[in-house]
Amino acid sequence: MKVYLDNTASTPLLPEVIDAMKNAMENLYANPSSVHYHGRMSKVVIENARKTIASNLNCVPSEIIFTSGGTEANNMAIYGCIYDLGVQNVITSKIEHHAILHTLEHFEQKGLIKIHFVELNEKGQINLDSLEKHLIDFPNALVTLMYANNEISNRLPIRKVSKLCRKYDALFHSDMVQSIGHYHIDLQNIDIDFASSSGHKFHAPKGIGFIYINSKKVKIDALIHGGGQERNMRGGTENIYGIAGLAKAFEIAHEKMDEDMTYIADLKQYMIQQIIENFDNVSFIGESANTGLYTVLSVNFPKAMFDDMLLMNLDIEGVSASSGSACTSGALKGSHVIKELKIPAENQVIRFSFSKLNTKSDINFCINVLKKLQKNKG
Repeated sequence: MKVYLDNTASTPLLPEVIDAMKNAMENLYANPSSVHYHGRMSKVVIENARKTIASNLNCVPSEIIFTSGGTEANNMAIYGCIYDLGVQNVITSKIEHHAILHTLEHFEQKGLIKIHFVELNEKGQINLDSLEKHLIDFPNALVTLMYANNEISNRLPIRKVSKLCRKYDALFHSDMVQSIGHYHIDLQNIDIDFASSSGHKFHAPKGIGFIYINSKKVKIDALIHGGGQERNMRGGTENIYGIAGLAKAFEIAHEKMDEDMTYIADLKQYMIQQIIENFDNVSFIGESANTGLYTVLSVNFPKAMFDDMLLMNLDIEGVSASSGSACTSGALKGSHVIKELKIPAENQVIRFSFSKLNTKSDINFCINVLKKLQKNKG
């Protein structure tokens, strides 16, 4: 048996999404920029997808720009703020995704910006007083803070952050890769300038995502230049098959969101209960056991409980999980997020993450594997 509990890294494609992409591949072979019939049919699919996304996020379609995923969307927001909006100071946290941190470090090394980090408490939660202090010192800065942390599940008090940004005339970008497609998000109610999304986090294909740009408040130039695609905001022929799959996955996510949230949250609570009942001295990282992102459970296992390389042993026994961000674990490096929270280096932190395709049988299998590995240690 093989069990997949790494849905924060990437989710499986839904059958309906595969069908939508297959239909597009078979019938939409023309370039969407062509003015003839076949080109127009391709363009219609793209624009309908844009409308579907905008409708569910409560924004206008022209504010949605398709990208290759969350990393490009994050880069687009940061590049635009620096080069087009004159940002010289950026306020962020040390537990952001590397798509944010490495991009900011690149510009700081070039002398274009100065990075300022907000304080975090022992659970990795943002200190709003620290954020306001930075905003007082650096008004008109860019604030970039993720809505839901992909490793420790923490959720940002996003409306409070938005109000602080408006108070000090700061720009506000949020990496919403782990939250769009999982929560009901009203972009008008949040009052934000930029938001990033990636389709493969909610059962769409890899290589497709989008950025929301608040057209009423900001205007930036394209990151990728070329033709006039995406309203002159992203050159290059559109990934129509990816967009078709993204739109279908987004539609399904919002049709059954409340039902799916309840189901997945119950799975997570079941796993928490099973871990508590079967293992001593185990703790949960960040907000992952209570108010955090309902798809993520980050578990801190004492070193003495298992042999080294717990993650590899889980894989050998048929359980796919993670020791943090897939972008980090794939490079065989420790998680910068876990390091920032001062977790003892000898402990083993495993991130289990769930989707609506998981079942309690998956959880039971994983628990039994953990029990087997603990027994082998003994």
